[in-house]
Amino acid sequence: MRPHGTRFLTLTAVAASAAMALASCSSSSTTTNNSSGNKSPIIIGTSLSQTGDFSVDGQAFERGYNLWVQNINKKGGLLGHKVTLKVLNDNSDPATAATNYNQLINTDHAAFVFGPFSTLLTASAAPVAARAHYAFIEGAGGGPLVFSLKLPNLFAVSPVVADQLIPFAEWVAALPSSERPKTAAYPMVDDPFAVPMVQNAQKILQNAGIKTVYSKVFPAENPAYKAGADQMAALKPDMVLIGSPDVPGVQAIFKSLQQQHFTPKILAASAGPDQGAAFLSAIGGSNNATGTMVPNGWYPGMPNALSQQFVKDYNAKYGGTPADINADAAEAYSVGETLAAAVNATKSLSNPKVISYLHSGVTVQTVQGPAKFNTLGENVVAAHFIFQWQSGGKFVQVLPTSAQGSVAIVNPKPAWGQG
Repeated sequence: MRPHGTRFLTLTAVAASAAMALASCSSSSTTTNNSSGNKSPIIIGTSLSQTGDFSVDGQAFERGYNLWVQNINKKGGLLGHKVTLKVLNDNSDPATAATNYNQLINTDHAAFVFGPFSTLLTASAAPVAARAHYAFIEGAGGGPLVFSLKLPNLFAVSPVVADQLIPFAEWVAALPSSERPKTAAYPMVDDPFAVPMVQNAQKILQNAGIKTVYSKVFPAENPAYKAGADQMAALKPDMVLIGSPDVPGVQAIFKSLQQQHFTPKILAASAGPDQGAAFLSAIGGSNNATGTMVPNGWYPGMPNALSQQFVKDYNAKYGGTPADINADAAEAYSVGETLAAAVNATKSLSNPKVISYLHSGVTVQTVQGPAKFNTLGENVVAAHFIFQWQSGGKFVQVLPTSAQGSVAIVNPKPAWGQG
């Protein structure tokens, strides 16, 4: 399922990769562009996973970035400079991502750079930008591994990863005893995005008296999905919480559980079910999705004026319906919005000024909602929502129950194919 040998690295290897990337950047590569000269076009560079394990997400990010570029250029660009997006393919490989940012900054002389997809690639790439004093605004690198680097130039516009399943765990823990699951299983892929999120939720659920009957981290290079799903099915846990960074991992576990004719009463995943039409296609349609929950910072029906305009613009550019929009595209678009807010406020194309502004305690508005950054670059005002697939292929916000737009949760999950 994961043929790319360099796709997943240990934390030590990531740190080593980051150190090598830092060493490869010259300290003279600081960008301090300004708008006082002619209004020539500027390049914004990014490394995205156009191929490899993250290709679905990387391609969605590219659509989001391109839509932002289209819209900012319609408004005259950044301080009158039209924007050109340069995308390099990292093949879902951390080392390649670091090399790509080195090229974008030191060879292509991009005015700014946007982040890649995933915590893993962000942890490898962000130090390259830090060495060059470039702002590194990103939408999909919210795992603890990224923030542990303590980089002064990093700004993660999306919700902090480790906390994203807390609303789900607290909802389960608060269920009446007659409805609360008695047992739970936690299959996880060894990934710095998926594991911290699921393990945080697991602690809450165990403290609520829910017995863990299965908890295993699969090696990322050769995850034994079928064997794990067979073991879970035999144990018949009331709840299954899947730790996966992408659609393929969830797809494999769903398929195995279906083959075993086992449907848990409560089913959730760290990522995958948030990928719209790509997820439904992978698991055999909406009837298999009904009842599945997933954390997310955005969905097409979000009652946010910026989001509603984004949905209209996205469908006008790429076709389809709002339900077809991958949440990754909104995360990417938020990156552009954050940069534009800083550039317009400082009236400068200076990376150091953008960094200083975003660390000033200011709140910027994006399609995902507000963003305000602490010293680590975490968005401390991001909302944490849980979404659920419901009958008819509807993807709806369900938690927090008190939040505007939340609807009643489908519980228990219908049997496979009966949603």
